[in-house]
Amino acid sequence: MDAFYASVEQRDHPELRGKPVAVGGSRARGVVAAASYEARAYGVRSAMPSAVAARKCPELIFVRPRFEVYKAVSLQIREIFYAYTDLVEPLSLDEAFLDVTENKRGMHSATEIAREIRSRIFRETGLTASAGISINKFIAKVASDINKPDGQKLIHPTQVDAFTANLEVRRFFGIGKVTAEKLKGMGIHTGADLRRFTRPELVQRFGKSGAYYYNICRGIDERPVRPDRIRKSVGAERTFGEDLATLSEQLEALRHIAAEVARRMTRGSHRGKTITLKLRYSDFNTHTRSHTLDHFTDSETEIYAVASRLLEEHPRAQPFRLLGISVSNLDAVQVGEGGQLTLEF
Repeated sequence: MDAFYASVEQRDHPELRGKPVAVGGSRARGVVAAASYEARAYGVRSAMPSAVAARKCPELIFVRPRFEVYKAVSLQIREIFYAYTDLVEPLSLDEAFLDVTENKRGMHSATEIAREIRSRIFRETGLTASAGISINKFIAKVASDINKPDGQKLIHPTQVDAFTANLEVRRFFGIGKVTAEKLKGMGIHTGADLRRFTRPELVQRFGKSGAYYYNICRGIDERPVRPDRIRKSVGAERTFGEDLATLSEQLEALRHIAAEVARRMTRGSHRGKTITLKLRYSDFNTHTRSHTLDHFTDSETEIYAVASRLLEEHPRAQPFRLLGISVSNLDAVQVGEGGQLTLEF
């Protein structure tokens, strides 16, 4: 979806249309969850501190998020996906992979399927979506950003080799800023540069990630679309209007966060072993501390007990602006993979 949260707000509030909008936080506190395209023109981006965003765009309008509304719209869009295929792997509320090799409409062109889905999304929700069409998840994901907003991009199988060769390494999924800088220091700027190195050379320099880099720069991604994609963690966090300085304030806030995590776990029928506490200071310096139990749990009491102990053990050099709890190492059943057929692009 195109600037999903912000677009929903502009759809539901006509007075916001055509204006720079940021969802999340406030002018002084918090973090931008989503920015409208009008705001992006000023350099405002998601995950940016609200204060920085306000400096970049003095006219920026901050809107409180309405996650229940976004979730309802997301489910509406997902129903459109299911009209074409059952192989839908949601990545978030506003993004998903679809395998349309065997599609319910008997359509012979993946490009036409993407165009029809985007058209239906606009007719039924009033929102625009963009799509990437190609031979695997990685290429389709990168392609989906090329013609945003309200567009789509096909990378035909015959174009994959040239596409990945010319792609900047920072655009490769799984290569973050630190790795991109390290690669730059090695004279590696594009996929073609990365291909100069053998698999053993990349493994020697980057460990097991090196084997992934070797494949991905050649457009090789064998991950199937998993409609039963297993969730790896369940969590919740809260940014406070004012930094919490005392232990009693922090523990009270943590109790509410633990209750929310437990509710989410119960709702999703999840239990986990590893409980992680997230701590962020006013200068945005962030720390995490974890503890792994010898059993699975979804108990609010147990989650809070572990998180509070981790908090008490952590040196509090300054007040916290954010606290969060996540539970991982979930008990889940893996499901087997299916085969692939052939579809025209």
